[in-house]
Amino acid sequence: MGGISERGKEIKRRRHRRKKLNVLARKLKKATTSERTVISDKIRSMTTGAEVILNNFGLAETKR
Repeated sequence: MGGISERGKEIKRRRHRRKKLNVLARKLKKATTSERTVISDKIRSMTTGAEVILNNFGLAETKR
């Protein structure tokens, strides 16, 4: 009757975000320059720690 807790929602969001980042990282290997810009914009809108993730992916130079 109580439903899912806030902690459960947070964990679900993190897992989904991790899956999306894995998909974007896979697409990044074959991406052109314009596609890299789109992917970096998507990552920035997805999470607050986007700059760290972009540095790990090697996209730090594609700032808006």
